Order: sequence, then C-alpha cells, then structure tokens
Amino acid sequence: MDQTTMNRNWTFGEELVCQGMSRRSFMLSGAGVAFGLAFGAPFVSGGEAQAQSGNFAPNGWMWVAPNGTVTVYSPSSEMGQGVMTAMPLLIAEEMDLDWSRVRVEQAPANPKVFGNPLFGGGMTTGASRTTRGYYDIMRLAGAQARQIMMLAAAQKWGVPVSEVGTQPHTVVHTATGRRMDYGEIASSARLPADPPQVTKAQLKPVGQFRLIGKDTPRIDVPDKVAGKARYGIDVHMPGMLYGAVLRTPVQGEKPVRIDDAAALKVPGVVKVVSMPYGVGVIAENYAAARKAKALLKVEWSTGAKARGYSSDAMMAAFMTRARDLKDTGVDFIKVNDARGAMGKAAKVLSAEYTSEHVAHGCMEPMNATARTSGDKIEIWAPSQSPFFITGALTRVFGYKPENISIHITLLGGGFGRRVESDFISDATILAKAVEGKPVKVIWSREDDIQNDKYRPLTAQHLSAGLDAQGHLIAFRHRIVAESIYARIAPPLFEKSGGRDQPVCEGSDIVYGVPNHVVEYLREQRGVEVSVWRSVGPGYNHYAIETFMDEIAAAAGKDPVVYRLALLSGEPRAQNVIREVASMADWSRPRENGRALGFAYSFCFGSHCAEVAEVSVDRKTGRVRVHEVWAAVDCGVALQPRNIAAQIESGIMFGISHALAERITFKDGQVQQSNFHDYPVLRMNEAPKVSVKVIPTDNPPGGVGEVGLPAVSPAVANAIYKLTGKRLRMLPFDAETLKT
Repeated sequence: MDQTTMNRNWTFGEELVCQGMSRRSFMLSGAGVAFGLAFGAPFVSGGEAQAQSGNFAPNGWMWVAPNGTVTVYSPSSEMGQGVMTAMPLLIAEEMDLDWSRVRVEQAPANPKVFGNPLFGGGMTTGASRTTRGYYDIMRLAGAQARQIMMLAAAQKWGVPVSEVGTQPHTVVHTATGRRMDYGEIASSARLPADPPQVTKAQLKPVGQFRLIGKDTPRIDVPDKVAGKARYGIDVHMPGMLYGAVLRTPVQGEKPVRIDDAAALKVPGVVKVVSMPYGVGVIAENYAAARKAKALLKVEWSTGAKARGYSSDAMMAAFMTRARDLKDTGVDFIKVNDARGAMGKAAKVLSAEYTSEHVAHGCMEPMNATARTSGDKIEIWAPSQSPFFITGALTRVFGYKPENISIHITLLGGGFGRRVESDFISDATILAKAVEGKPVKVIWSREDDIQNDKYRPLTAQHLSAGLDAQGHLIAFRHRIVAESIYARIAPPLFEKSGGRDQPVCEGSDIVYGVPNHVVEYLREQRGVEVSVWRSVGPGYNHYAIETFMDEIAAAAGKDPVVYRLALLSGEPRAQNVIREVASMADWSRPRENGRALGFAYSFCFGSHCAEVAEVSVDRKTGRVRVHEVWAAVDCGVALQPRNIAAQIESGIMFGISHALAERITFKDGQVQQSNFHDYPVLRMNEAPKVSVKVIPTDNPPGGVGEVGLPAVSPAVANAIYKLTGKRLRMLPFDAETLKT
C-alpha cells in the first residue's frame, strides 16, 4: 500500500465493518433474530482439539471428549467482568452439564458461529451487550446439544427419543433406569443428518434453572491469583522482536523529518520505521526499543485542525452553543412538543452542565503482537473486538478476511478502550517491516494516557417546565459534543441523520414526562473521541439526576418521593428506589457533617438506584464518599455475586471520575502523562459499598456499566445538602466548595 492511500484511510479503518450493513441490522435488539448454529468439526482456538480422535461436537459451540469433559467456547473478551464463566453457564444450563466437568476456551474469531446479534453479527464485547446478545443464542445451542446427546443415546439403546431425558452430564432411559454418560456417548456418536431444531419455547423456564442464578466461582480467578493468567502483554514466542512507537503530539499530524542516528546506535535496535502517525522502533528487547524511541528527533507537520484545540476554549465554545436555543441541532428523541409546552408552563427551570475528557487508564497498557507472511497475518491481542480488528486489517492494509488469524487473550481492563484498533495497527506496520518475525508492541503508561481515545468533552443545557401543582410537563435536553459514531461507524451516523447513539445514550429517560425532546449538537474540532465505561449515561444521567433534585425542590417534594411519582408506570424502577431507600435508611438525618444524596438510573436494560453518604472539608473543598448503597434489577441475574461486584466496580469508576479524573488539551497537546497528574481513586479513598441484586424473570439487562451513572449525581446531591451549592461539572471543582 502506498503512503498516500494509507494516509487517506487512516482516520479509522474499522468503518469497513459497517459497509453493507443497515443501521437496523447493526442495532438489532434481538427480536426476530434467526439463531444459526454451526455443525460439524468444532471451531477450536489453536487447533489442538480437532486432531484428537473420539471427540464429538454436537454443534460449533462445544465439543465432548470420551472422558466426559465438555469444552465450551466463550465468545466474549474476558476483561474482569466474568463473561468467561457467565456465558458458558448458559450452555451448561440447557445442555444439563455437570459444571465440574466443563472446560472453557476463548472462542476463535469466527463471527458466523460466535457473532453477537446486537453488534450486527460481529464479535465485539462492550456496551453491556454480552449477556443481552448471547442469552438466547447460547441457551439454544445448549438445548440443541442436549437433544443430540439424547438422540444418540436413544439410538444406541434402540428406544424412542421421547422415552429418554437427562440428569447432569447423563442421558437416562426413564422406563428402565439405564444411564449413559456424555463421554460414553461422545465415543461413538455421529451427528444426525438432520439435526434437531430448537426454539425459545423449548428452553427452561426461569424457575427450573439449576446453574443460572447461582454464585458459581469464576473460572479465570484462580490463574489470576496465582500469576498464571496470560494477558496480551505476556505473549512470547521464539525469535520475537519488540516495538515502541513515538506518536505525533497533535492528532492528525505526521513526521516530516526523522533523525534516528542516536536511536540506531542503541544495542539491540533492529530498525526504525516511519509511520503515518509517528515513528516506530523495532528491537530485540523492549528496553532497547523504549530507549531508542526516547532518542528519536522528529520534526512534525503542522496545521492539523486539532492544533487549535484547548480544553478551556472548547468548553466555553460548546457552552455558548448549548445556550443558543435557536440552534436545535438534530432531535435525538422527540415525544410530543416539549418546546411548545415549555412556553405554557407555570414555572421553568434551567441548568447547564459540563464534563471533561477522561482517559481509560487500563492497568495493562495497550499492546499487540503481529506476524505477517506474504498476504497473511496473525494477531495476538487483548482486544474487545476481533470484529473491528478484521475491519482495520482489511480496510487499511488490504488483507482478505480469510487470511487473518486473531487470538484474543485476557484483557487487563478494557472499559471501551480496547474496542479501538490503533495498537493493532502499530504491531501490523512494524511486523510488515520485518516480514516473518513476530513483533510485540507495548505502549508505556505515558503513551497510554497521552494517546487514548477519550470520552467526549460535553456541554449540556437542560430545561424543565412545571405546572401550577409542580408536576413536570416538559423536559428539554441539549447535548453538545464531538461525535463518536461519525468516526467509528460513518455509514450508521449518516443513515441515522446525524444522531450519535453512544454520545446521547442515557438521555432516553423513563420518567413519565408528557413532552420530551433531546437535541444533539455535533462539534467537529479535530480530536478523536470514543466510548468510555457507560459512555453517554455517565454524563447525561449526571445532568438529569442532579437537575431532577432541583426540580423536586422547586416542587417542594422530597427527591425520592418526587421520582416515585414520576415513575408510577415503571414498577421495576419504583422497586429499586424503595429498596435502596430502605437500605440506606433514607429518612434518618445524618450527623458528623455528613449527608445522603440519591440518584436513579435506567440504562442498558437495567434499573439501578443509589444513595451516597458524603462529607465535605470546607477548608480544602475535599469530598469524601463514606458509603454507597445500590439496588439493581437487571432482569434474570445470571450470577448475583458477580453482578454485585460489577456494580461495585462501576461505582468506584464513577466516584473516581467525579472527584478527580480530567484530561486537558492545550493547543492540541494532552497535558497529563501518568497517574501523578491523572489521579484515579485510591484504595484508601474507596467507600464501603452495599449492593442488593433483585432478580426478576425479565430478559437480562446489561451490568458492567450500570453501576457508574447514578453515583456521581448521588454524591453531588449530597454535597448540595451540606453546602447549598449545586455542582454542574464533571469532575467536581473543589474550589467552589471551600468556605
């Protein structure tokens, strides 16, 4: 590929994945999805299993060994959220497996078998869509496998399949009591010419679950505790080289002159490579690569749009636009006539909110290993999306999908950052420069903080219209931000009419407001933004829920009571609110300079309510969160204890970005570089957290991001009780809280 073509396509190669795919198919909710199951040889990572004689694969999701061990494939990336246990449990439940005899493998990159319908059939982990996307598919796969095992046993016994059933890992002939272990069946079974088809109506009802809903220990934890777990950064192979990349300090610019004389003198350095967005060093070890990188002298191009990007100026410009009510942008949500109803309201309230860029700060910095051979490439990476990796390699580098091999390792944190493929591109470019040799690229912590794909900077303007009795009759919400979709999925952005789903997500409130409009006003300032844990709900719910406290105060109502009235048509929402109010003893006044704040969140298909107990040091403005209570209804609760852990994790994330996290730009350059100037919540700052999981028989909702959105407004609402000051920014400004 010539340099001109590469530069033209470099913005984000992953847009390829959306070509030929309608917005409807990409955002498909699951209704009416046809569940296709693959038959024949199992799809096995590494290829070690298909060579073993006697293994039997009822379908592409699992295979059974003669000793009875059942290997089940986990289609999603494991980044600490427990999917490598929770998803295989779905198959084990319906196949009636003995969990102690189950082995789990990371599924290979094969979207025809393992694709998630909520991502248009692509293999991507994120947006709290894993359980929602695979819940029916994997249960159907398990149910079908059970039917095939029963059919094989019935044929061996010479009895009708209607006379047999299963107990864990065993087919049983009811009339005679004969039993056959799955391993024995596997040693002689053959796939039927016409495999049985199963429907959702044949799946177990919730009340008959044996594994789902129980606290099965996570399979990934023992190796992590013992230091045996293999992350992307742990990949090693004979003859492997190491890469480090010096990236342009301003997005959109490139190297124009490179002085690599000093770098090439470092012992172990193999090659210096010019890249469209930086300069790469290949060496025999990482220390040499990093040392040589520091010795590079590079003259960069100038004139990129991002060079005019400074956070303070951008925030002021975004807010100016948010205040201009004549500039309506595009309607993301429109229910009746909120603008007209506002003019008829007895009382109108308005408030403005801002949120800064934040970084992902994954504990395992970005890394990837690549090896190329002619028109073929093999990738080892801690990625959330083999789907997007394939798109990037196809679009930018011209590889054919059938010539791409991808191995997903464990992830040392993801939070949306590892949906991106920039670190994959690093490894690909450097591997191509030393054809046939594997190259592992490792980002330093400074690389990671300064070259992240940050959450968008936003300005929001909210208006509420109340009638004479204090009832909320109109709600107008304006969101000003760069677009995420315009970069990562241009066809979807265009087909949606310029509506950015991840940016505006969370603005779709379930409160009973008769007139509601959400306006998205896109900015284009040259800085790439992306998804960050909970994405839109993280800042949109902050604005909505702190504003809702103001509305309740204007109506003369307790904030919990006021919300309950607005949610009269949402019994699940009311239930989590009442539960968390009871957990926190909401009505009891706090002493010792503490106060409670409340917030409710509905996002990713789950209801969550939280209460935070907070104090403020009025001399320093320092906020301390002492305790948080949370109640969550995510529908069917696959693993309640793991759900509680994820809610707790989201709460810690939410507190961290509310109290401290901030990425700032000056003239297009990021000003933070490591955890000394990008502080995150420390262990001694973490509050006590109590979580109540409320299982229901509703379809499962997301969990991984659900704990985050409600905690920052709950803390801010408590701060108001203590100081009388409404906080309208993320992170909080400690100066405003000083006496």
